[in-house]
Amino acid sequence: MLRIPLTIRTAFSMLFVLTASTAIYAQTAAQPLPFPELGGAAKLVTFTGQVSVMRDTTLWALKAGDLIQPQQVVRTGADGYAVFQVSDGSKFEVFPNSKVVFRANRGDWKDLLEVFLGKVRVQIEHFGGLPNHNKVRTPSAVISVRGTVFDVDVEDEETATTLVLVEEGRVEVARALRLNDAQILNAGEWLRVYRNQQIGKALLDKGSLLQRAVVMARDAAIQVIQNARTPGATGTGTAASTASPGDKNNGPPAPTAPPPPPPPHP
Repeated sequence: MLRIPLTIRTAFSMLFVLTASTAIYAQTAAQPLPFPELGGAAKLVTFTGQVSVMRDTTLWALKAGDLIQPQQVVRTGADGYAVFQVSDGSKFEVFPNSKVVFRANRGDWKDLLEVFLGKVRVQIEHFGGLPNHNKVRTPSAVISVRGTVFDVDVEDEETATTLVLVEEGRVEVARALRLNDAQILNAGEWLRVYRNQQIGKALLDKGSLLQRAVVMARDAAIQVIQNARTPGATGTGTAASTASPGDKNNGPPAPTAPPPPPPPHP
């Protein structure tokens, strides 16, 4: 039996790895990211109401076109709604009264969002026709996706109860404190995850009630944006955000109230 010296086998192994790496690089180079200028950031595409990012301990109001960086916290007010986009074309929507960390784990870009309160809708794109592995975390659940549309709602910050609803594709939902306690959700199925309870069975949304509620909430927010951009229409959102007390931006300060009239002369 012919025996190949170890050095030759090692050389062949290294050549194989190099060839495979070159092929992957060539494929990636031939199919550049849709938005390479974003790098690891996310861009605020459109919004309405109060949408802010936490810098140090201060809330700063965001405006359309602003970028958020990994580990930054996004907060929305009672009227806040925002759509963000990342470099591979994937998007996530943040609904009112939400607290979300973008790419909390800087060392792993697969960790897309960490939701502490409120609701997000995530649309993962298949870049180059390949699976796009992403995760959304909450205090009670880990949602693993490969290219799909789904909603995550942390209904209460204290109990961290998480509702996951799949609109398209499929996701795996696991309990944050026990990752082997998991279940697959397909389109039209939803599941509630409790921090200290075993994951139950997925429920089929036969009447599509939850999906209709999600769509109605999203359409209402989008309608507010459209109304605000229509001349003569009323609305709460424009191309510049409405800052709340404590928010800061580069725009002009709000006008102050006029001074009180002087007291009458005796």
